Amino acid sequence: MSRIAYVNGQYVRHADAAVHVEDRGYQFADGVYEVCEVWQGKIVDVPRHLDRLGRSLNELRIDWPMARNAVEFVLHQVVRRNLVRNGLVYIQVTRGVSKRDHFFPPAHVAPSIVVTARSSSPTAAKAQAEQGISVFSYPENRWPRVDIKTVALLPNVLAKQNAKEQGGKEAWYVDADGNVTEGGSTNAWIVTKEGVLVTRPAESGILRGITRAVVLDLVQKEGLTFEERPFSLEEAFDAKEAFVTAATTVVMPVTRLDGRIIGNGHPGSVATRLRELFHTATDLQAV
Repeated sequence: MSRIAYVNGQYVRHADAAVHVEDRGYQFADGVYEVCEVWQGKIVDVPRHLDRLGRSLNELRIDWPMARNAVEFVLHQVVRRNLVRNGLVYIQVTRGVSKRDHFFPPAHVAPSIVVTARSSSPTAAKAQAEQGISVFSYPENRWPRVDIKTVALLPNVLAKQNAKEQGGKEAWYVDADGNVTEGGSTNAWIVTKEGVLVTRPAESGILRGITRAVVLDLVQKEGLTFEERPFSLEEAFDAKEAFVTAATTVVMPVTRLDGRIIGNGHPGSVATRLRELFHTATDLQAV
């Protein structure tokens, strides 16, 4: 079957899906997005994702393109129409279509909304998690408001491409103080040799990941020793284990950083356990 996308009120063939050339997302990266995991026919953590979408819209002073419950309905419809059992559903909202001008468009211009979904292989994801991934560091070069999930991702693209060209799967940004901020599309975590789980606070400087929040719930439930604080690249090199979290990866062990082996070079027990438990702590909505 052909894939189906939702574009500004219509369900269309993915191959025919398009927005106007003067959509502000295309002209100015003037928009926000969310990505939800689809797991065993259920969409993961929709309320938390829509809460964050609302916050991002509010921070950029973009109106909801439709009522929140209507957005939720469209998410379910797009997943259902694409027969996605395991994969991702993507939603993007921009400030809309208007003549190219840095100033906001007139009040009558409606926001644009696009929703797409695609399948992925849980078998391939499991195999990758059993092996772990390689990460490469990259100097922090993004605007300060990375807490807003905007479509302005060029710095992330360059960081991740740099990692890919060295054989890696993800990049870790490192700030001027030598501390890891987050990944190009993930949150970053380490487990120290003393068994303490560490990730950077989400008050500023990183995106408040939804998967990150679920993992924090699990950490408390499992009684793991935990610290929210910056950690340096050197501390990461010396860690017992490391991993990243995101809707696209869930909990993914990191076994190499800048070509250096982390821990014993195999996925650690903490990351493996959190990955196994992850969906027991999520809000699951049947499609």
